[in-house]
Amino acid sequence: MISMGLTSLPTDHVLAWAIIIIATLGVIARPFHLPEAIWAVAGAALLILLRLLPVEDALAGLRKGVDVYLFLTGMMLIAELARREGFFDWLAALAVEHARGSPQRLFLLVYGVGTLVTAFLSNDATAIVLTPAVYAATRAAGATPLPYLFVCAFIANAASFVLPISNPANLVVYGAHMPHLGDWLRQFALPSVASLVATFIVLRVALRRALSEEHLAREVPRPVLSFGGKLTAWGIVAIGVVLVWASALDVPL
Repeated sequence: MISMGLTSLPTDHVLAWAIIIIATLGVIARPFHLPEAIWAVAGAALLILLRLLPVEDALAGLRKGVDVYLFLTGMMLIAELARREGFFDWLAALAVEHARGSPQRLFLLVYGVGTLVTAFLSNDATAIVLTPAVYAATRAAGATPLPYLFVCAFIANAASFVLPISNPANLVVYGAHMPHLGDWLRQFALPSVASLVATFIVLRVALRRALSEEHLAREVPRPVLSFGGKLTAWGIVAIGVVLVWASALDVPL
């Protein structure tokens, strides 16, 4: 039945789907250790070069995604700047310092920092940038990093609907029909709170034995936040305010 269905499709359709499937698998599996972008761009270029996708349609698709591209570029740039300036290392060390040797308190602090980073800088920043900083800080405190890395991994999903900017996928899914901030909060505030609370409880229960066996140093070397790091921190605050304001006024993010 499947073979009959495929043979009834035009050759162009079969070839296009073959390219799309191979490109998607390449993005997921990354054969030959090539970056995901190589496979995605190669697949799109092949569709155009083989005239399986009209150039006009490709350009129209690009134009529709300009807001998303600019948003993602901006968020990646500010996250990378914060990483280079040591802002996330400073945050993680600050959390360890305020834990005062308590693994349970450190768990709560990392959860709170991860929630804020995800809400205002997107879940990618938490997964890619905050996680290495938490790993380094917990190692410096003599802790086993794994429980706190679980926090980073799960909070990146649990807090991804707190605000429209918390997950780049929100912009892709809603596109030009992104709800106003008030509408967004009416739809997702309670589910987000439920997600955050449920994730916290499940992680806390699942990791209770690992946390009870931890012995943390009360003080760890805290990186000195340079002028560039302080400027980056204030820039992140300003960006968060502007993006929330833009969402409230229905201005393209």
